[in-house]
Amino acid sequence: MNPLRHDFIASCHRLKSNTSPSKELHYLDIGCGGGIFAESAARLPHTAKVIGVDPSIEVIEVAEAHARQDPMLQQSPRLGYLNESIETLTPSEDPKNLYDVVSLFEVIEHVSAPAPFLRACLPFVKPGGWLVISTIARTWTSWLTTKVVAEDIAGIVPRGMHDWEKYVNEKELKDFLLQQDGWGRNGGTNTKGCMYFPGLGWRMVSGGEQWGNYFFGIRRDPES
Repeated sequence: MNPLRHDFIASCHRLKSNTSPSKELHYLDIGCGGGIFAESAARLPHTAKVIGVDPSIEVIEVAEAHARQDPMLQQSPRLGYLNESIETLTPSEDPKNLYDVVSLFEVIEHVSAPAPFLRACLPFVKPGGWLVISTIARTWTSWLTTKVVAEDIAGIVPRGMHDWEKYVNEKELKDFLLQQDGWGRNGGTNTKGCMYFPGLGWRMVSGGEQWGNYFFGIRRDPES
């Protein structure tokens, strides 16, 4: 999934904007888990810093242990982890010290109250930066693939890992974030569906957000 994540972020930055992203990007990966995305972002040549945040000390310890296996990451200040929830962190008052990319990958479908959670994430994005999300639409196909097939038949993930009622449709997510002051003006949103194909892996699929997994990005309006 990481190649698609990076491709999606790049597609967000290619959209017309009044501001250019920093030469070296600063990332905040919320709900970073074991650091799968955070590590891959830290290895990119245009990355300045990646901070992974997760409230679970167990997964932070896994992420830190895995990063220690890579000499490049051991000797570099590019990657760091915080055992915190986003609600307990305070964003910088200086916009220059905020983040070019704040990522929420496979997170909000596990959140009971997504609206206040998303509001807590927004202040960490610098003007002109992007909040990027991947999640699952609440459709009959997502129920079939994630609940019946993945959990009950194939056993790919533990039974009960997903709560279908917590899934958020792309329109619901987009409408909510566009209602927030200072977000998504002048075409500052981006959506791409994605699907898993056996033998091929994850692929972007036009219109896939109407079926199941999708990416959504929204830009914080640049300062005028």
